[in-house]
Amino acid sequence: MKLNRSLRLGAGLAALAIVATACGGNEERSVSSSAESGNLIVGIKYDQPGLGLRNPDGTFTGFDVEVAKYVAEQLGVSEDNIEFREAPSAQRETLIENGEVDYVVATYSITDARKERVSFAGPYFVAGQSLLVSSDNTDITGPDSLEGKRLCSVTGSTPAQNIADEFPNVQLQPFDTYSACVESLRNGAIDAVTTDDIILAGYAAQYPGELKVVGEPFTTENYGIGLALEDTEGRNQINDAIEEMVASGAWEQAFNDTVGDSGYPLPAEPTVDRY
Repeated sequence: MKLNRSLRLGAGLAALAIVATACGGNEERSVSSSAESGNLIVGIKYDQPGLGLRNPDGTFTGFDVEVAKYVAEQLGVSEDNIEFREAPSAQRETLIENGEVDYVVATYSITDARKERVSFAGPYFVAGQSLLVSSDNTDITGPDSLEGKRLCSVTGSTPAQNIADEFPNVQLQPFDTYSACVESLRNGAIDAVTTDDIILAGYAAQYPGELKVVGEPFTTENYGIGLALEDTEGRNQINDAIEEMVASGAWEQAFNDTVGDSGYPLPAEPTVDRY
């Protein structure tokens, strides 16, 4: 009886190992192997004007989208063979770890905590956290004027964590998406939205005369392209693509075509970190 139970237990553990291997993305998926197959799955935001936006006709536009497409082209994959998948802030690591995407280009700040779970190429852009308020708001001028105010950010985001850590007296209300935060700001349910300045500039441009970005940026956010933790080859290939995009002028052109109309100034070109 003991032997039979041991055999059954061993068979069960073996079956679980097979399932885990089949479901675990990091062993099965890498950027280079996917590119060699001629197809890539890329995680982006769907609700960020100027950066990653899903249009009513099903197409995608924004600076992150252009970066994602340029990287894919450098990897030998045409735009038509990219499948874009939504990558909400709180799900980005999980999407990568589960092998559901090859890489993520979604205003994804590089942090030490995230580098324990995923790898990053880049940065391909450097932003800074700021505040979005109604155009007639004169009370909020920066993070030091937020005490007692109702502030919205996104669950799982770096900006939300920054506020929780540095400004505990603020009434932080985390939502699933920034677009939901913006709608709450527009209807008066909250007083301000916080995330990176380039994201906020896109929303201000979407609602001209109604919303404005206030104060100076109070953090530095290095946007990276997230991919599987052990995919060193893929990280090097993406870093090469980012450097080529900057050197060729395609990076500046993509910025001007997608973000330029918001009035957000062209920042300094990023320098890739070959860690």
